[in-house]
Amino acid sequence: MGKHSAKRNNRLRRSVRGTILAAAIAGGVMTVPAVHASAAPITIPGVGTVDVPGLPAVPAPPVPQAGPGFATPAPLATHGQRALDAALTKLGSPYVWGASGPNAFDCSGLVQWAYRQAGVSVPRTTYDQVKGGIAVGRGDLQPGDVVLFYGAEHVGLYAGNGMVVHAPTEGQPVKRAPLDSMPFYAARRY
Repeated sequence: MGKHSAKRNNRLRRSVRGTILAAAIAGGVMTVPAVHASAAPITIPGVGTVDVPGLPAVPAPPVPQAGPGFATPAPLATHGQRALDAALTKLGSPYVWGASGPNAFDCSGLVQWAYRQAGVSVPRTTYDQVKGGIAVGRGDLQPGDVVLFYGAEHVGLYAGNGMVVHAPTEGQPVKRAPLDSMPFYAARRY
């Protein structure tokens, strides 16, 4: 009896192993190359390693590279980029002292509104905006960084390429302007 029981258990183990292997291949958990060679170990997640006779070792998949013929994933947008994108939708909106959108803005109101669209809470006034976030040097500006001018009396969002988006003053709408058109004071990254 013991001998027959052992044979039945071995057959059952092989049958179960084969069923698991077939399910793993069918379920896309693993692939089996068409080339035949000596036994190769195959690892099935949640099951373990199984030696499969007649299969070569499967080489690791190639690592994606940049360059011709390879797609490079797009970088994720930063909070600053999303705030800048929001501010750009308000180009031409009127300047109104004390306004913080959505249809009219003063300088700090535009910055606060734009960052709110990106899901970030930014203080209301320039004097508080210069105290928040992380200090950024002029040479390290990235799109969406908060740029302060005139001793923190005016603020805008860095738009890249030496430009800022800001709500300048009464009678002038939200617009782009060269960073160098105003005396730089400080920059903050939220």
